[in-house]
Amino acid sequence: MELEHKLAVDAPVDEVWQALVNPERVVGCMPGATLLGVEGDSFTGQIKVKMGPVALLYKGTGTFVDKDEDAHRLVMEANAKDTRGNGTAKSTITMTLTGEGEKTTGTVQTDLAITGKPAQFGRGMISDVGGKIIEQFAACLSTKLAPQPEVAEPATGQPETDGAGTAQATTPQPAQQAEALDLMEYAKGSMLQRVLPVVGAIVLGAVVFAIVRRLRRR
Repeated sequence: MELEHKLAVDAPVDEVWQALVNPERVVGCMPGATLLGVEGDSFTGQIKVKMGPVALLYKGTGTFVDKDEDAHRLVMEANAKDTRGNGTAKSTITMTLTGEGEKTTGTVQTDLAITGKPAQFGRGMISDVGGKIIEQFAACLSTKLAPQPEVAEPATGQPETDGAGTAQATTPQPAQQAEALDLMEYAKGSMLQRVLPVVGAIVLGAVVFAIVRRLRRR
């Protein structure tokens, strides 16, 4: 299944590029995704997916197979499998970025093979859902890359201490698990786009039928 979407981020192209090639920086912008580990150009992760009452958990790997910084072109391969054995997803994603001052635009081409319950959406709806996910991802990345206000440092410049004057160690916090990606919620607009024309045709047909009946009675 070949898909193509547009990407727009409110940040310079070099900043967007550096973020995209570092999974740790962007994973929080991908709905349902949690990064489990990074080693060189490969990483492992998982994504939670909901389809109404059905919950799926995909675990897999991703690998950057080509990173052309001069052309701002990135190619990534990803493979994932539902932990209950109910489906698989395999994709090759090619992203090409173009800088326009303080903004970045680009194309996202995806060669996707998917089995299991999500495949029932069909190509058209999967494309629509993918477009909405990319829009949300780009909006999140724009916020993440926006200039941050400077935070004033404590006047003393000394670490916090406990009552005995001993410096307190900072305890690292575990990575938060992402909320599930609700495919039905993302597909809602697409469903309406497909259902409304059908409903409209039915209503129009009913109105025409009623008019014809009234004319015949006369």
